[in-house]
Amino acid sequence: MTAATAGRAAVLCGIGAALPPRIVPNTDLTARLATTDEWIRRRTGITQRHVAGPDLSTTDLAAQAAAQALATGEPATAQALVVATTTPDRCCPATAPAVATRLGLTGIPAYDLAAGCTGFLYALATAAGLIAADTARTVLVVGVDRLATLPDPADRTTVPLFGDGAAAVLLRRGSTDEAGALGPIVLGSDGTGADLIRADRPGALHMDGTDVFRHAVDRMSTASRQAATAAGWDLADVDRLAPHQANSRITAFVARQLGVPDDRQLGNIAETGNTGAASIPLLLAHSAADGRLKPGHRTLLTAFGAGLTWGATTLTWPDLCPSRLPEGAAHDR
Repeated sequence: MTAATAGRAAVLCGIGAALPPRIVPNTDLTARLATTDEWIRRRTGITQRHVAGPDLSTTDLAAQAAAQALATGEPATAQALVVATTTPDRCCPATAPAVATRLGLTGIPAYDLAAGCTGFLYALATAAGLIAADTARTVLVVGVDRLATLPDPADRTTVPLFGDGAAAVLLRRGSTDEAGALGPIVLGSDGTGADLIRADRPGALHMDGTDVFRHAVDRMSTASRQAATAAGWDLADVDRLAPHQANSRITAFVARQLGVPDDRQLGNIAETGNTGAASIPLLLAHSAADGRLKPGHRTLLTAFGAGLTWGATTLTWPDLCPSRLPEGAAHDR
């Protein structure tokens, strides 16, 4: 799938982020899980995660991140909204219409999309399609998940991995040669691996770590090569690799497969853990705010998630107004 049609493209022009104020460091987990801070950091790269309380919903987090994206964008409005999440507040109705109403955008098309941790890339593709089809000139894309409650509270292999958060980008109609224009978007799925990552209900997440690791490295590396080739890039052209923040070891293996050196890899998993569909946009927001991601950087995005799903795309990072960028750890109210 391509984000550009006859010179037209979806262009990233705004970004926002929201994290719950409660921070849970590894040391808060060690006694309950009979593990150590060093063991968690060595296996995952995570030192803490943000966890939402009962008074902070998926809709709340999504609306906060989306409002920031609108505030940093130009034009500061949206004609459609796509919310990527696997943890909606309710099975029905969808989260997106409520988020749109919170933003004063009642009446626009708004819908949810579930593709696990690859959800943000899937949502970018559908948003780009809305722009290409003239359904909307501007589209808000939100990635939001509250994953901290999914694992079995006694499972030391999964509890430390997950956190809660949201991030959003504003896309507008533009041209393929603009900074911020999305390149071709590579997406894939394989339902034969559906049981490798599954959660039938909160507190019952199952993950086959060994197979997930192998699939994640292979699928993300392959999709990244395909996206770079489709964009006309050599992998040596990549200034910044922005991978889904699932596990620091997965990121390291993917970067090694692609030949991307350490100083070109973006990461924030130590502070946020795995935030699912929010992972990549949170990483972009934090990296832009702290200066690791600068205007002109050729950036490769890639993700892997439950389903199994995977994807990748490219863009040259745009010159967003620095004074409007979200802080490195944007919290809720």
